[in-house]
Amino acid sequence: MDTTEGRDRITDGIPSPVLEKLQRAAQQTGATLHQFIVQAALEKADMIIDGDIILYSPADAAMLMDMLDAPGKPNAALLKAFERFKNRMEDGSLHIRVDNDA
Repeated sequence: MDTTEGRDRITDGIPSPVLEKLQRAAQQTGATLHQFIVQAALEKADMIIDGDIILYSPADAAMLMDMLDAPGKPNAALLKAFERFKNRMEDGSLHIRVDNDA
């Protein structure tokens, strides 16, 4: 049997196991396959555009992991800021405001 029979342009080139999985998911949501694919693509686009997903190249990801594994030494400004923070914590003058809308 020709697995491409009855397909349209949006499903051309999708392997049969993937297409069957998408069709099952679409049926479970009460949508047509076309509606399901468009909605899933739109949700993914929103996540990428809104910054919920950050895409890194393999080189960028490796660099980030190296930086996390071996962080640099704190500079003078960071050490001074930490001292101010520690002093304010000890003397009670530090007030932390929680923004519940964030």
